[in-house]
Amino acid sequence: MNGASLSFLIISLLFSVTAESSPCSINGMPLVRNISELPQSDYGRGGLSHITVAGSVLHGMREVEVWLQTFSPGSRTPIHMHSCEEIFIVLKGSGTLYLASSSHEKYPGKPQEYPIFSNSTFHIPVNDAHQLWNTNKNEDLQVLVIISRPPVKVFIYEDWFMPHTAAKLKFPYYWDQECFQTSLKDEL
Repeated sequence: MNGASLSFLIISLLFSVTAESSPCSINGMPLVRNISELPQSDYGRGGLSHITVAGSVLHGMREVEVWLQTFSPGSRTPIHMHSCEEIFIVLKGSGTLYLASSSHEKYPGKPQEYPIFSNSTFHIPVNDAHQLWNTNKNEDLQVLVIISRPPVKVFIYEDWFMPHTAAKLKFPYYWDQECFQTSLKDEL
């Protein structure tokens, strides 16, 4: 092997390792992956561990997105809503789902409380304000989450009686921020 061929091989190997290790690589997502090797973070939200298993921004998914989230005892999501369907599968632990089914009024209103537990599943309808809370004092709550229409645009509420018009849009969401790129406008 001559020097030019060896240099090309080394550069190609370095590029492929760098491309695979980048959390923003949408090209080359392997068919089979080890979840324990995927990037995870709390994204500045103490008590949360989030892994994007398959995402629109990170992996080029178009119709669905899959997350693995673990909440330590006492941790919770913010009160929020989004214009996508969301399915949860509780892998371990227990907690409480708060769901405001009157979200189509001027504000979410008093939510209904639903106990969730290992091997339970639940769905969040489009545009219904909700919050997931690990109310178990002794065990982590781990959920697999599937959302439609990614990437998710989230409206965050300070409380259940905050008007919808005052909710704060968070887009891109925490785990998409690093990799989200707006498309450039094609101007002549």
